[in-house]
Amino acid sequence: MSKKNILLIDDEKEFVTVLTSLLENQGHNVISANDGIDGLQKIKTNTIDLIVLDVMMPKLDGYKVCRMVKFDKKYKSIPIIMLTARVHEEDEKTGKEVGADLYISKPVRPEALLDAIKTLLNG
Repeated sequence: MSKKNILLIDDEKEFVTVLTSLLENQGHNVISANDGIDGLQKIKTNTIDLIVLDVMMPKLDGYKVCRMVKFDKKYKSIPIIMLTARVHEEDEKTGKEVGADLYISKPVRPEALLDAIKTLLNG
């Protein structure tokens, strides 16, 4: 499998470090952003194959980021996994409404996340 560019948008630095290491060990290239505005900039300046997106972040929350990506013809085909501590049914419903391909709650088992990423990248 060729190296995929995965954009990780999350404001928890330790989580980003752990997930970056996990994904790089799987042969992916990881680009990270620690807030929604930085994430949108990175989408515009890099070729992104998949986005792992937190919901609760400073400046611009994940729902708004997801909506902006999915409503832009140029980027709407990029799969988005919302990975968040928000576990209520209405949160997941909002995630789906803004266009998230998958909505996964934290904490997540690394294998489950890797399987989800593999499925979306190969789908």
